[in-house]
Formats: sequence, structure tokens, C-alpha cells
Amino acid sequence: MKAVSLSFFRFEGLADKLWAFSQMQFARRPLRATPDIGFHKLLGSGSREGFHPFPNFSVYAVLATWPSVETGRARMKESAVFRRYRAHAAESWTVFLGATQSRGQWDRDAPFALAQDAGASNVESIAVLTRASVRLPHVLAFWRRVPDIAATIRKQDSLAFKIGMGEIPWLHQITFSIWHDRGAMEAFAYRGFHAEAIERVRAEGWFSEELFARFRVLHAEGAWEGGDPLARTMDLAAE
Repeated sequence: MKAVSLSFFRFEGLADKLWAFSQMQFARRPLRATPDIGFHKLLGSGSREGFHPFPNFSVYAVLATWPSVETGRARMKESAVFRRYRAHAAESWTVFLGATQSRGQWDRDAPFALAQDAGASNVESIAVLTRASVRLPHVLAFWRRVPDIAATIRKQDSLAFKIGMGEIPWLHQITFSIWHDRGAMEAFAYRGFHAEAIERVRAEGWFSEELFARFRVLHAEGAWEGGDPLARTMDLAAE
């Protein structure tokens, strides 16, 4: 099954933060040379859980596609670039995903091959990734809306993990979230303030490119903020 990996790395200390920042340029070639890797991106994050225009120089991410989870895990274990990230990071966590829905493009590419959707129960972890290129005339209006959306998502009890990321600060924005159940995610995405904001953005043409993808969580390893972000999902499944 085709798989997507999203690896998060947290860095502490000035030397490691400077190293991580430099890899946004210097890790591109070795990452591209990793065997079996497909579409891939080096990503920074914003402060305040990522939903803020000021960069967070402590947290970075690597997104990649692979022929399978097993291949991805093996290549990331062997790869010099991933080993260097793990060696410099104080903490790292990787989640492997299978795409069940994907529409739109990322750099004129449709990067996520669909995996078979098992029609899972409400306690299965559901991940959502959005990516948009904001048109320059709408940048200020876009970022004025972000605090309200961030406040809304922060109130969601069924949210297991959330972060905002970017390729180019302020212009190329990515959100990633993992939910304890499908119903809660759909309620947030398609009803209320968030849905109204997205409807306005599309109606007024704020984005030059947009992608929405939904995933099943296939595997996760490592730790984030001292624990497993998906622990509650596992507890719900055991009930």
C-alpha cells in the first residue's frame, strides 16, 4: 500500500536550531537521493502550535511518499539525512498515513496516491492535511483570519494532534491534524466558523493553488511532547 510519512523534529539549543534551519537548504539534495522516496518536502512551522505567522525555529518536519510503510520505515532508518535529523533533535515523531481522499494540487502535482479505505469505525484515527498558496494581495486578510480559526480548533475535544507548517513563510501554508473520530473532524471542517471562512476564501479567490487530503493513520513511532499523541485513540478503541 502506498504510504505517506510525516516526521516531526524538535530542536533545543542554539547550535541545533541553527543546524535545523540550514537544512531547509542543505538537506534537499540528500533527501532527493534517498532510495524509493517519491514526492517530498522540507517544512518549517509557525509558533503557537504553528498557527501564527512568526516562525518556530525549534520545530521542523519532513513529508515524503513511499511504496509502502515497510519501505518507508526501512529507508528512513538507513538514510543519512534522516539519521542526522534524529541525532540533532531532542525529540522526534513520525506518522505513516494512507490517503483515502485527495483533491487539488501541490506544486502542480497530485502527490498522494489513494489507499483503499476500509470504511473504519469512529474510533480510528483520521488525519487531514491542507495546503494552500496564498495570493500576495490576500496575505494580510488571510492571516487576520488565522487566530479565530486557531481558537476554534483548539476547543475541539476530539483532536489528537495539530500543527501549522509552511514551505515559504506567509505564502505557502499547510495545516495537519489528527482526530480521534471521523464525525468530529467532519463537524469542524464542514460546519461553523471554519467552514464559513473557507467558503469566503474560495469565493474571493485568495488561493492560487489548494490541496485537501484525508488519511487513515497506518503507523506511528517516536514521541512528541513527551508522549504518544495517539494514546487516547488507542484507549477509545480498547473500550
